[in-house]
Order: sequence, then C-alpha cells, then structure tokens
Amino acid sequence: MTLFRDDGVVLRTQKLGEADRIITLLTRQHGRVRAVARGVRRTKSKFGARLEPFSHVDVQFFARGSELVGRGLPMCTQVESIAAHGRPIVEDYARYTAGTAMLETAERFTDHEGEPNVQQYLLLVGGLRTLAAGEHAPGLVLDAFLLRSLACGGYAPSFDACARCGMPGPHRFFSVAAGGSVCADCRVPGSVVPSPGALRLLGALLSGDWAVADAAEPRHVREGSGLVSAYLHWHLERGLRSLRFVDRADPTARPAGAPPPPVRPAAPSG
Repeated sequence: MTLFRDDGVVLRTQKLGEADRIITLLTRQHGRVRAVARGVRRTKSKFGARLEPFSHVDVQFFARGSELVGRGLPMCTQVESIAAHGRPIVEDYARYTAGTAMLETAERFTDHEGEPNVQQYLLLVGGLRTLAAGEHAPGLVLDAFLLRSLACGGYAPSFDACARCGMPGPHRFFSVAAGGSVCADCRVPGSVVPSPGALRLLGALLSGDWAVADAAEPRHVREGSGLVSAYLHWHLERGLRSLRFVDRADPTARPAGAPPPPVRPAAPSG
C-alpha cells in the first residue's frame, strides 16, 4: 500500500455508482492517471468541486501495489486546488468548446497510463491558463495548442522550409502527408495552395508570436484552422470528437472583458 502526490489537470469525469466518480487526470510525474474519488457527487463532499474538468489540482493518491497501471484504480484521498480555470472557461461558449478540444487532445497524446509526459502536461497547463485569461481569441489559443501538441508528439509541421528537402521558403504548396510546406520539386498529389497569410499565422502560433497571430485577418484564421484540423486528423488517424463543436463564428473575437491586443509600433517611414 502506497501514498503518492502529484499535480495534474482534470481531463474528464465518469459516474461510478451512486456517489462516486472516476477521474482522469494528466499529471506531471505519472502521465495520465485514472482514479476513483469516493463520495464526490454528494452535496457535502469537501473536494468534489475541485475535481471538475479544467481544474489544476494537487492530488494525493492511495494505491495498492502497482494499481496505478494495473486493473485496479488508485483512490483520490486529498485534493488541493492550484488554479480553478473551470468557471471563466465554461461561462463562455467559445472558450468552453476550445478548452474541451484541448482536454481531448491531451488525452489522445498520452495513450499509456502511468508514463510521464511532462511536455504535454506543461503545454496543457499553459494553454488553459491562457484560455481562461481571455487575452487571445479562443480559436487561436486552440490552434496554437494543437500545433504544439503535434510538435511534442514528433509531428511538428513546417511552414517555411520544404518539409522534404529542407529548401528555405516560403513555398506555395502545403501537403499534410509530406509534413507541411513543400517546394515545387517536392510537391505531391493532394497538395494545396494556401495563402501566405495563413502560413504566416500558423508559423506564428507554433513559435508563440502572438503579436502576429492577434493581427491576422479572419479569412487567414479560418484557412489556418482548416489546415490544422486536417494535419491533426492525418496524424491521429481519426479526428477529435469535440473539434466539430468548436465555435469558429468569429475567429478573431476575444471574450467580453478581455484586454485589447498590444498596439504594434508603426514602421518608420522612408
């Protein structure tokens, strides 16, 4: 019998019996963990509200032997809140649908329980923090998270140099199967010709250049989101169920009350 602690993000919950839940978390040291939380559905539960999706928590687990990766499930015996992102996310539909897609993506990129995936964990923590703060459009935050999750999984797309021969770009063609932008000599069947603005936006989202991303035109944001979805679907072999519900009505709109984007200084004349 062992006790261990870890901090993690709640990915999803499932009902168990009359008052319990199975909680799926992405933790820092133990990767994806499923655990039983006893009595959390009762109104008198001390930590039931802390074990909701989007919550960043510090959890103590109780396990028998190797239950963490075996048939049995460890139990959540103590929970402390680190950051409660749930309320600002669920109160806004665009943020909620984007956040749900982020949670599903994180779970899909951590297939094996008990195996640490620190990069994906830190990426999810940072993505939810940014989403809850409302500083950028939810669709942009989601696309940035998807691109960086792909990069953490070894599928980083190229938006400048040719993905096949490495020739410096930018290039006109983009191939999901080839790994991103391709030159005219490496062009393969099925390649598309996206606008330079869309490729510039995706490169900015991957590198974290939010000044460029926030200034992107809506048409480029919509085009870039389509490329990200296609690229993700190709490498996951099946799409995300939650991605179809993401609100893309106004891809550059920020939630009400969000601070305006920083003003970029004008280029010197002459």
